[in-house]
Amino acid sequence: MKHYCITGGIGSGKSYVCNLLKQQGIEIYDCDSAAKRLMHSSDEIRQRLTALIGLDAYVDGRLNKAVVAQFLLASEENKQAINDIVHPAVMKDFYDSGIQWMECAILYEAQLEQYADKVVAVVAPEELRIERIMKRDGITHEKAREWIEKQIPQELVAERADMVVVNDGATPLEEQIERIKTIIAG
Repeated sequence: MKHYCITGGIGSGKSYVCNLLKQQGIEIYDCDSAAKRLMHSSDEIRQRLTALIGLDAYVDGRLNKAVVAQFLLASEENKQAINDIVHPAVMKDFYDSGIQWMECAILYEAQLEQYADKVVAVVAPEELRIERIMKRDGITHEKAREWIEKQIPQELVAERADMVVVNDGATPLEEQIERIKTIIAG
């Protein structure tokens, strides 16, 4: 079975594009939701995070998000150590799910592209992305720009992808969605 990925930077509208694909009958695995679910439910992840971070990583069997976030943000090494625990579990869960398509915001940052036979990148102009992020998360223009700047530039994401979907509010998405669907057929 072939596997496909929809990726794109924050505010690009990749979730919107995924919702359009779902309306067309394409099931899509959400890597972000899966990571959160697995961090709460997987005994192996719980044991490994506790060994890495300490006993306060979980309180009463529940993930202590504040402690995990503090550890993660303390250094690139800490972030990588958590990713080394969570990402392989998410990819195993994706493969076990039998779903062909995944939505993964950090495909290239997490070096997960080898799990996808084809990659579709969703892109949008930076100012539109900033507006979307500000509206969605209730943050300032500066904070939204800062979040964008922490990710791989969307130009590089687009260059590495097999197909690019422009989600700028002007370019029709219907034709682009049809092209995505041809990836499955072809």
